[in-house]
Amino acid sequence: MTIAIVCAAVVAAYWALLFFAQRSMLFPAPPAAGAPPRPQFAEPVWLATSVGRVEAWYLPPIDIDGQPAPMLLFTHGNGELIDYWPDEFDQPRKMGMAVLLVEYPGYGRSDGAPSEGSITEGVVAAYDWAAQQPQIDKTRIIPYGRSLGGGAATALSRARPVPAVILESAFSSVAAFASGFGAPKFLLRDRFDNEAAIASFKGPVLIVHGDRDTIVPPAHARVLAAASPNTTLRYLPCGHNDCRRPWNEVITFLLRFKLI
Repeated sequence: MTIAIVCAAVVAAYWALLFFAQRSMLFPAPPAAGAPPRPQFAEPVWLATSVGRVEAWYLPPIDIDGQPAPMLLFTHGNGELIDYWPDEFDQPRKMGMAVLLVEYPGYGRSDGAPSEGSITEGVVAAYDWAAQQPQIDKTRIIPYGRSLGGGAATALSRARPVPAVILESAFSSVAAFASGFGAPKFLLRDRFDNEAAIASFKGPVLIVHGDRDTIVPPAHARVLAAASPNTTLRYLPCGHNDCRRPWNEVITFLLRFKLI
């Protein structure tokens, strides 16, 4: 009886620790100090949300034909900032695409604190801002989420009429990770159920994943791909943070569905 009580107390203490520490584990925001400076071509945008102002950077197309441009709405990984990304999007911009890099609440210079709810609110505000810009084709705003950003991208697909979704190195759900830590689902404060979101999304989905990813194993990509018949799965010969930008796969996908 004593051993059972002690074991129960240890489990309860461990669960309590996970409950209170999970957001610091899921959202390890890096310091903004020392991040690369904003390049001149990146236009700052401030989005109004219930947790305060959230920053985004708008990258206009390099090749402009005078028509409203399609746009990639990019959400990054949990240990990154929008400051790291502007130079990585030259190729789609040369093909006439605009890009909006969306920061998370509590990251960089943005107000608030990160959570599934606040991140979703921020990415929806980003979509709504873009849809009001005359230089952007609101019917071709495509969410592109990397790693944790996949949760923001699929959340947007549930909230707004996006034509397609692109996921890079994304997990199937936070619950899939929680089981590995011995935590039951009821402890989760942020669920980011990408699998369920993809299952309910009717448009095309591109899933790109490193075949040597040890942070988000390739099994997550297979689960996501199986969630809908409208998915295209492409593996890259890399891990989680060392993959080349998958522009060949992304541009082929967008051309296939006449989104650029």
